Amino acid sequence: MSDMTNRTRFSLTGTNRFRWKGKRCWAAGGVGHFALQLAKWRGAHVIAVASGKNEALLRDLGADKFIDYTRQAPEDVVREVDLVVDGVGGPKSGRFLRTLKRGGTLFPIFSLGFEGADEARERGVTVSTTQVRSSGTQLEEIAPLLSDGTIKVVIDGTYLLEQASDAHARAEQGHIQGKIVLTVR
Repeated sequence: MSDMTNRTRFSLTGTNRFRWKGKRCWAAGGVGHFALQLAKWRGAHVIAVASGKNEALLRDLGADKFIDYTRQAPEDVVREVDLVVDGVGGPKSGRFLRTLKRGGTLFPIFSLGFEGADEARERGVTVSTTQVRSSGTQLEEIAPLLSDGTIKVVIDGTYLLEQASDAHARAEQGHIQGKIVLTVR
């Protein structure tokens, strides 16, 4: 896929070529709740996509608009956005290409099986298959945002390390609200 898909590197923190202020983006999933807050911090207009039970939480985190995917498919109602952060990813991510404006970026968190490279090229959309890498510089920049409450961490559940199999089972159920935390005694 790497020869068929454009790669881009953007960051919600730090200096990069992507200018957030005034951009329209949408995000979903456990990673999405961070992307939403960081994009708002950078001045973007953010559309959150989740099931209806998550609307109050996501609006509290800063979502400008909310789409309940159980009632309407976001790809049927969203148009001309600059960035889509797809927290589910996989082969079905291609359905979001039509929501992006020419020059926009689709960032499927899980890009394995993505089949829309040709359509992306025709639409002038970049699909980023860059994997997350830890960055001390970015972590230093985000630490104060976590400390002062600008960025909130939503925790679905906390498990002892000995309960890792329970945590994994919870993750397999899907529809996680935030992150799952393993603690060590």
